[in-house]
Amino acid sequence: MSTFHSIFQACCLGRERGSLLASFVWKSLRSKVLAVLSVGTLVGAAHGADLPNILWITSEDNGPHIGAYGDRFADTPNIDALAAKGVIYKTAWSNAPVCAPARTTIITGIYPTSMGAQHMRSFVQVPDSIQMYPQYLRQLGYYCTNNSKEDYNLQLNEKIWDESSRQAHWKNRAPGQPFFAIFNHTVSHESQIRRRPHDPVHDPKEVRVPAYHPDTPESRRDWAQYYDKITEMDSRVGANLKEIEAAGLAEDTIVFYYGDHGSGMPRSKRWPFNSGLHVPMIVYIPEKWKHLASEDYISGGMSDRMVSFVDLAPTLLSLAGKQPPCAMHGKAFLGKYEAEPRDYLYGFRGRMDERYDMVRSIRDQRYIYIRNYMPHRIYGQYIDYMFQTPTTRVWKEMYDRGELRPPQTHFWETKPVEELYDLWADADEVRNLAGEACYQEKMNEFRKAHHQWVLDTHDLGFLPEGLIHEMAGDQSP
Repeated sequence: MSTFHSIFQACCLGRERGSLLASFVWKSLRSKVLAVLSVGTLVGAAHGADLPNILWITSEDNGPHIGAYGDRFADTPNIDALAAKGVIYKTAWSNAPVCAPARTTIITGIYPTSMGAQHMRSFVQVPDSIQMYPQYLRQLGYYCTNNSKEDYNLQLNEKIWDESSRQAHWKNRAPGQPFFAIFNHTVSHESQIRRRPHDPVHDPKEVRVPAYHPDTPESRRDWAQYYDKITEMDSRVGANLKEIEAAGLAEDTIVFYYGDHGSGMPRSKRWPFNSGLHVPMIVYIPEKWKHLASEDYISGGMSDRMVSFVDLAPTLLSLAGKQPPCAMHGKAFLGKYEAEPRDYLYGFRGRMDERYDMVRSIRDQRYIYIRNYMPHRIYGQYIDYMFQTPTTRVWKEMYDRGELRPPQTHFWETKPVEELYDLWADADEVRNLAGEACYQEKMNEFRKAHHQWVLDTHDLGFLPEGLIHEMAGDQSP
């Protein structure tokens, strides 16, 4: 194709200049050139026809407080219906407990700690050798849209999406073109669970208050409103799915639903506990594309496979038949290039707004290990945005008045160097097992795994943020 393209350009140029030879060559090759170009177009169209459409529906600031995950207080009929015909990933992590670094993980398939991009809205240069997953998909023929939040900690110099806006939609693609489309719903965001006035639909008296929160009217009201917002979000998920069905594309479209990190309530969002990293993730693969499913994919069932956001980009490429580049840290969990399951998931916390911290966490199927590299800083450092939530303000006021007892006091105190929690016995993560003799073998296992991850991924969190940028200059850290 490149040879014909060169001849084509040369002939056009010569023809414009009046060359008789060029004119002769033009007439003799014109039909052949156009024939080759037509074949290329047909090949591209045929390739596109062999690709599944992929719909991503995301929601902000909500953990697995979904009916399909066994939460009987939740009212989520549309997501539950999707789960009934798809697969629920019981253990899915966002890697980062706040939006910008979490989305940076997704778009690259690389841990942001390796790029110095783990700090909230830090904007680092992407290595020239790295492409974002929409770029790869577009090269394969996909029409890629994002509606509409980006919020990456990256300076992007090239076009990533065909369209990224509130008007972006898979309907705008060329006829017959496969699409990858994101619809991101913000109605469950932290800012919405404290917006007043609001008449609760979920009864605050029936709310389960986690052990680390004081049981106050404010806590119950905020948690109830959070569940109301999840129900609103669910209705929007339903609208996205109905559009696909109405267009007759339901059997051609693989659907992902997931939340972007834990709930917007304090000690979930921004903290790499399981409460801040555990997200709902449901994938539906229609019968036409079942050959792309993994062995553990059982329609209407649950998968024990541990997955995280760093795995999403390579999984997308694998579903599209492209081998994920080795630069990606993630492992494909579906598609042609499915990788071996993980033994651990990894989480991290860096600067949150103007407050510095450095925390790393690891979990397996049962336990979570947390390494606090700045134990002299309290968990609940003051962030104005977080303190706008009534639960946060009242919680801190009660602590200052001496009205709380452990574990409700821990959030306002300095951190231990290490933490270990048994998630099966202690879902709220309030009983630290790190110092107990019978858990030292598990502690050593996690220490070793954490140390190896730091080395393998070249964790730049050990450098001050200013030094990272100073040393990098205009290059990627």
